[in-house]
Amino acid sequence: MVVAAAGYIGWSLLVPLSPRGQKFVLLRPGYSTRRIAGELKAAGVIRSQSAFVLWHYFHHKRSLKAGEYLFESSGNEIAVHRRLVRGDIYVHSVVIPEGYTVFDIANAIQEAGLGSRQDFLRVAQSETSLIADLAPEAHSLEGYLFPNTYQFTRTQSMEEMLSAMVKQFRQVAQQIGLSSNLQRTVTMASIIEKETAVPEERPIVASVYYNRLGKNIALDADPSVIYAELLNGNYQGTLHHGDLQVNSPYNTYRHAGLPPGPIGNPGRSSLEAAMHPAQTDYYYFVSDGDGHHRFAHDLEEHNRNVAAYRRAIREQNR
Repeated sequence: MVVAAAGYIGWSLLVPLSPRGQKFVLLRPGYSTRRIAGELKAAGVIRSQSAFVLWHYFHHKRSLKAGEYLFESSGNEIAVHRRLVRGDIYVHSVVIPEGYTVFDIANAIQEAGLGSRQDFLRVAQSETSLIADLAPEAHSLEGYLFPNTYQFTRTQSMEEMLSAMVKQFRQVAQQIGLSSNLQRTVTMASIIEKETAVPEERPIVASVYYNRLGKNIALDADPSVIYAELLNGNYQGTLHHGDLQVNSPYNTYRHAGLPPGPIGNPGRSSLEAAMHPAQTDYYYFVSDGDGHHRFAHDLEEHNRNVAAYRRAIREQNR
């Protein structure tokens, strides 16, 4: 019986086992060795729970790392044990493009299988202490979740993921010398980010808005109205004329000055444009229908540019 038991344990440990397809196994912090072996056995990654536990007993100086593991190729139990000792965990890439709002990021987190959209938004709105020293009046972390590609694991909390994004913002802010009037600058940068994807236009767009602020002219920024509708849960993907009347401090058609906070998360180029706007006497701009914008000094010139834009759209639709 002893020989048979030893043979079975040796067979279980040494003979490779091929999982059926991709197998994800989530091992949370605090799991016992027996619990870990049970999870692996249930997933079809190892043959014998007892053999795995016994092997670990003789190698107990090597702790098993918590995390999510992906098994998709054959391997024996000793190889599996080594992976858990190394902490060869599976990470989820989350791409946050420039201009994403907290709502967009929440969707990306949920789609990556890292948690629910609602949980992300709840923490993003409540954990303002992460940025309180730089933006004490911030109502949420909107604007301070820096666009980047992040590697997260399923054992990380929402607080840890948001903290990583804020940490990246802090690093970039320090690199570009962003310190004074930080919240105002980030709010302006978030509008610039939404208005143009052309980096060389951003300082000019910034000049338009600063010029309007200087004359106490309403910014009339469509992206701010979209954000107001997002906050209300009413945005349907298209901005209509009636939306311009929404009663929100983020509606820059109804309220002069900047909105009370950022309307998205700007990238480095937009932050720098908000810090160093071009010196112009432009007060208006409109799309040229080809990915760029036409800028105007006065309303008459702007109206001509709008007419040219409409003609370009009609030509494209023919």
